[in-house]
Formats: sequence, structure tokens, C-alpha cells
Amino acid sequence: MKLTTKLITSALCMCLCGAGSNAQTTVNRLPAWALGGFKRPAGLNPIITPDTNATFFDPIQQKQVAWEANDTFNPGAALYKGKVVVLYRAEDRFGIGIGFRTSRLGYASSSDGYHFTRSQKPVFYPAHDSQKKYEWPGGCEDPRVAVTAGGTYVVFYTQWNRDVPRLGVATSKDLQHWTKHGPIFEDAYQGKFVNIPHKSASILTKIDNGKQVITKINGKYWMYWGELHVYAATSANLVDWAPVVNAEGSLKELMSPRRGYFDSELTECGPPALLTQKGIVLLYNGKNKPGDAGDKRFNANTYCAGQALFDKNDPSRNITRLDVPFMRPMESFEKSGQYPAGTVFIEGMVYFKNKWLLYYGCADSRVAVAVYDPKHPSAPDPVK
Repeated sequence: MKLTTKLITSALCMCLCGAGSNAQTTVNRLPAWALGGFKRPAGLNPIITPDTNATFFDPIQQKQVAWEANDTFNPGAALYKGKVVVLYRAEDRFGIGIGFRTSRLGYASSSDGYHFTRSQKPVFYPAHDSQKKYEWPGGCEDPRVAVTAGGTYVVFYTQWNRDVPRLGVATSKDLQHWTKHGPIFEDAYQGKFVNIPHKSASILTKIDNGKQVITKINGKYWMYWGELHVYAATSANLVDWAPVVNAEGSLKELMSPRRGYFDSELTECGPPALLTQKGIVLLYNGKNKPGDAGDKRFNANTYCAGQALFDKNDPSRNITRLDVPFMRPMESFEKSGQYPAGTVFIEGMVYFKNKWLLYYGCADSRVAVAVYDPKHPSAPDPVK
């Protein structure tokens, strides 16, 4: 789609939808600032499913564990030596229900971004190390991965000890051997925020010479984070982060759920945010609240994918966001699994061979991919 055509359809969408209500939105079109639409490759998904035969020797339990036997979902993604690497969350069978098994991160690589070779052992997991008190027995969940221009990979993940979820950070040079640095808010404000529940970090990136890399804004690294609301944090070294706060010291809410919309219950940050000429694009996961508070065109409790635009000069200022999701659960594998309400949970995105590959979790059970070709964009998912 040419830019002029996209601008026309964007203006038409604004006329159809209105600024203050989603009630009249019957056709889904994306504004000029948004990424997409994303297309699911025919006959390919899901690309990663549970494997009951993969085992490894768990250092804590001191026994062989079928570490990805129950579910494989919620992936991060990055490029390494010309290949796409997906780090995906995998759950074993030593528990019942979401959050009550142990999660570890699996490693899968691909030369085309669609067909993956998987390691038989996890590359990131709880162990007898400095982070055990934060990561055991729940594990390491929901990775978001990005890389610096110098080739240092950074993963932000949920440390889950079945008490308080915390954002942890680790670094690597090859996406397989990791150094854990602990909770990202451990030192900020004398540890004021380290023991509050916090998860889902989307660090700011940009395209530089055809590569997506971590970038600074106003002299600091910047991330969006949060599950219920969208917050922010800054860092000088990628490891120690300070939440953005109000004058009185409380967390500054940058974006919140909206009554009557697909994100009426949660606005949970997705893959690394992207700095563009039009502003900062944050892809996020919106959860639909049951009843009158939600959008009745989508299932109650379903997770759909949204996008928001922030000011590139003042990244704390939200300019606008989509009123309807650009992706929603449509395929059978997106609506069946351990989360039957339906989920397209976006966490990993890479710029690969001039296309954007978006990797997402399906119903907390499988991994799938969708593709945005800027030269030939697809339509976003229909409203109904």
C-alpha cells in the first residue's frame, strides 16, 4: 500500500469511528503511524508446540524433567548471525493450572523465520544461583529480547516464585549463555518498588542500517512496562532501572484500560517498542473485561493485540492508540489450549529481510508467527 493510500484509509477510519466511541467501528483499518497489517502464513502455524520427549536434568530437583511437555508459548525473538532465534516459555507437567507449573525458556533458530530447529534442553531456567529465591518454583516466564548495536543481547523476563512476580534482566552474547542480573528495580529508590508485582517490559529500539537495535532517548535507555497499566523506566546501563514516577513518588501511569474497549481490563506491554519518524510505537496486549465494561464484539477475557503511539520527544506522553485490535484470536489454535477464552499474546518481533515477523503465544499453549511486509501490507484482523 502506498503512503497516500494509507493516509486516505486512515482518515476514512477516523470519520467512521469517531474519536470518543468504538460503537460505530465496523471496518478495521490502520492509521498511518501503525505497523501492519500482519498476515498469518497459510498452513504454517503453530510453529512451536509442546514436546513430551525433550528432557533435561533439572539442577534443583536433581532429576530428569520433561521441561516442555505441557505448553510452549509467549516467545521473545531476536536475530543472531543471520538467523531468527525465538526464546519461548515452556511449562512442564509438575502442577495444575496457569502459573502453577515451572516455566523455563527454550531456544529455537531458523534461517527463514518460519521453520525452526529447537534445542532439546532449555537455555534459561531456575538453578542454584543468586536468583533462585525469585525464580523457584514458578520459573522464568514471558521473555522480551532485544540487542544493542554492539551485539549484547538483553532479555527481560518474569521471575515467578509463586509469591510476587518481578521483572528480571539477563545479558548474553549468543542468546544461549546468559548472565542473570536480578530484579531490575532492586536498587532504585532504595528498593521501593522491588517487592511490588511488576512484569512485561518493552525496551525502546530503532532501525539502524537495516537492523533493529536498542536505542536511547534523551540520553538514557527507555522502556515501557506493566500489565494493568503502562508505566515506564529509565537506565544508564540496561541492568539497573528506575521507574518513572510522579512528583510525590508514585508510579506514573502512561496508559490505562478503557471501559468499553478490547483493552478494558489490561494494557500489557508487548515486544520491544519501536522509535519511528511519527513517534514511538508500542505494541501491547489488551484483555477484554466481561460484561458491559468490555467490548462485546470480542469474547470476555480474550487477549487481543493493540498499538499505541507515544511522543518521540516526550516518550511518557501517549498521543493515541487503536480503538480496535489489529490482531485477535481467530484460528482454532488461538482459541483452544490452557486459556480457552482465546489469546494472541504478542512478545517477540524482528525486522528480517525487510519484513516484520511477529511471534506470539496462542491460548497459553503454542507459538505462532504473523508477517508484515511494508511493501505489501495485509489487512488487519476484521472487527467481527
